[in-house]
Amino acid sequence: MAMAQRAAGSLLRRSLGLAPPTSQRALSASAAPAAAAPAAAEGEAAKAKRAKKKNLFDVVQFLPDWGVGYKVAKTTWRDVSYQITKINLYKDGRHGKAWGIRHKAGVQVADAPIKISGVNKRGWKYIKASQKTVQDTPKVEMPAAA
Repeated sequence: MAMAQRAAGSLLRRSLGLAPPTSQRALSASAAPAAAAPAAAEGEAAKAKRAKKKNLFDVVQFLPDWGVGYKVAKTTWRDVSYQITKINLYKDGRHGKAWGIRHKAGVQVADAPIKISGVNKRGWKYIKASQKTVQDTPKVEMPAAA
């Protein structure tokens, strides 16, 4: 009976944090997760470093003339794009308004430019113009000078 009371008393002291941990408790499996914790922290850090999506002005700022004449679209849109005709930037250079000609499935929908909605929201991409490659261009043969 005295043994049971002593075991219950030590259990109560350990649960309240009054007694030092026993050697069995110190050598438990808690050492293994501590070694795995840095690897998990690296994986979380890689997820945290994911690049932010860009708004329209972040995308076109490096294009000539702020992207006027170039095609852009939101990443979620299918077969819809705008050819930028006018940009009105605010002083910070990261926000503003834009107008463009709408294209659907590569075909121009309207002749007049309209205001592009959602230009300050993130998720814009630049659509590379269909550039002719050297293979598509017919070779021009120069007459040989005799």
